Amino acid sequence: MPNRLAQENSPYLLQHANNPVDWHPWGEEALLRARAEDKPIFLSIGYAACHWCHVMEHESFEDPAVAAAMNQNFINIKVDREERPDLDSIYMAATMALTGSGGWPMSVFLTPDLQPFYAGTYFPPTPRYNMPSFRDVLAGVSNAWQNERDEITKVSGQVTNHIQRAGQWSGAASYPLTGKLLNNAANHLHQTYDWGFGGWGDAPKFPQPMTIEFLLNRATAPETSPEERENYLKTVTHALKAMARGGMYDVVGGGFARYSVDNTWKIPHFEKMLYDVSQLALAYLHGFLVTGNEQFRQVCEDTLTFIQREMTEASGGFFSSLDADSEGKEGKFYVWEYDEIQTALRDDFEFFQAAYGLTRGGNWEGKTILHRAVDNSALAARFKTSPQEITARLAKCHQKLLAERNKRIRPGTDDKVLVAWNSLALIAFAEASRYLKRPDFLEIAQRNARFLLENLHQNGRLLRSWRAGVAKHNAYLEDYAGLILGLLALYQTDPDVYWYQQALKLAEEMVLHYSDPDGGFFDTRDDHENLLLRPKDLQDNATPSGNALAANALLKIAAYGDRQEYQKRGEDMLLPILETAVRYPTAFAKWLEAADFALGPVREVAIVGQQANLLIDALWSQYRPRLMAAISTYPPEQGSPAILDNRPLVSGIPTAYVCQNFVCQQPVTNPAELAAQLTNGTAL
Repeated sequence: MPNRLAQENSPYLLQHANNPVDWHPWGEEALLRARAEDKPIFLSIGYAACHWCHVMEHESFEDPAVAAAMNQNFINIKVDREERPDLDSIYMAATMALTGSGGWPMSVFLTPDLQPFYAGTYFPPTPRYNMPSFRDVLAGVSNAWQNERDEITKVSGQVTNHIQRAGQWSGAASYPLTGKLLNNAANHLHQTYDWGFGGWGDAPKFPQPMTIEFLLNRATAPETSPEERENYLKTVTHALKAMARGGMYDVVGGGFARYSVDNTWKIPHFEKMLYDVSQLALAYLHGFLVTGNEQFRQVCEDTLTFIQREMTEASGGFFSSLDADSEGKEGKFYVWEYDEIQTALRDDFEFFQAAYGLTRGGNWEGKTILHRAVDNSALAARFKTSPQEITARLAKCHQKLLAERNKRIRPGTDDKVLVAWNSLALIAFAEASRYLKRPDFLEIAQRNARFLLENLHQNGRLLRSWRAGVAKHNAYLEDYAGLILGLLALYQTDPDVYWYQQALKLAEEMVLHYSDPDGGFFDTRDDHENLLLRPKDLQDNATPSGNALAANALLKIAAYGDRQEYQKRGEDMLLPILETAVRYPTAFAKWLEAADFALGPVREVAIVGQQANLLIDALWSQYRPRLMAAISTYPPEQGSPAILDNRPLVSGIPTAYVCQNFVCQQPVTNPAELAAQLTNGTAL
């Protein structure tokens, strides 16, 4: 018989709707029941694509005996961390405080007043790997609740005080913002880079797209020396190439897995998350624009094509994730038998075998995960052809394998639409359309923006999640700030004043309802339900910190001239975080990106006139991260950005104005003159 989760909309919660556990969704009914029955709460937090969440469900939550113990002694609550990042943030901090580590599934025991007193992640059905069994955990916690209540009260109070103090904003400024300070952070990233295998840190290795973006920004900064620029680009190029060889990157279908379980990026944890593929597509786009490496362009386009093909809802929203498992086995959809590849490729098999080092024994559990063994130049020499022909021939092979793979049973799709994650994809599609001249990508971006605004912005408030026609949950700071940035990116590609006006409206709502009087913003709206604390997560994780996104959004809006007070607000957010960000740049890279923009120089560019395509082409001829542009016919529409005010045509033809701090150079009508004004004073 289905439990209460059968009435929910989240695919993750629905996965547990037929468990014998008497699951509740998070809500007043469950919390009131815990208080009325004086029972502890077992809070289980996970997400649909989480492999170990599935494992724990099959081993424990589907076991009638385990479920009986849970139902008798606890109020059991299931939470989709992607729908409720506030709860995930609060109780992940508690789990880290109690155990020193965290992850999903997150298993936390709370008092009826929501204070955590015991926590862990995955618990096995029998004791192993120095972990107690889940049954033993349940029995121990139940016994403590009955017989050691004073100790539970003491521990829960200590943990609560700890996470409440840790979540407080330090309003004191530390270091002044200078180019030298930011280059210190970039130099640290260069020096701590793993030159053997690529990336930062040891296995499991996670992609670091925000870190790569910051290095690209510093490589284009005017105060960066030629030697530093060379170092930063060397680091970026190595990282992007290391990930693109395969394994974590899906060379057949595009897109990236969540992380690599080994140091060499060969063995992925196979789930695909919208936030990863979107941020990485953008990093590869910017990498291509700065280095000219065509492989990076190809990875960007193939990854966005993957999102279009496999993660796009019919109305324009983007799905959240693809599962790691299919047919109950991790990675089954993505790995290959030697004979399968041979049959699919026929005459191209010898060539493909050389490219990927294929053997009958495989490279993972007797199967093959595709990972490049030699580069295009070596292949071209062996097969006596050009590197360009190698690229075309590999693409043909990949298409054949994709057609073969599409016959398999697909991994599960978490088809909910989350505003913050969609915003990351919106930025990637909008920018790729602009720089790569892909009108199909622009259409995808436009449809996505309309979908989000029409379905998830209701009665002056943004909502977080949409699925099957139902929008739910208050938006969080990252949703507001992310969508503002997405709309600004789209406005620069598609100069429809509607996108700009919607970004302004969202910014006003964000400032009104999320501001913290002590500085920055809370993650939750001012009328959000009362929780253990009002969270304010400052550190970037797999997705950017909401406050870091908000700082970027405020600074970029201020560059248009209509909300210049946002400039100081954004800068004031940066100053207290700079010392920590420079010391731990991989954990604060989005903040460093905002600091780079705040330091400038920012170019405010206005282009007016009909048929200004030549000027627009010059504008986007290279990557300029410290540039905000407004493009309009003449005269500009009402509601256009202030930087378009009083910008007459010169000689009646399209005209460009390049400004800095709203002081403009002489207007130009020639694309070469525009390019010269934009290039003057930059590192490129």
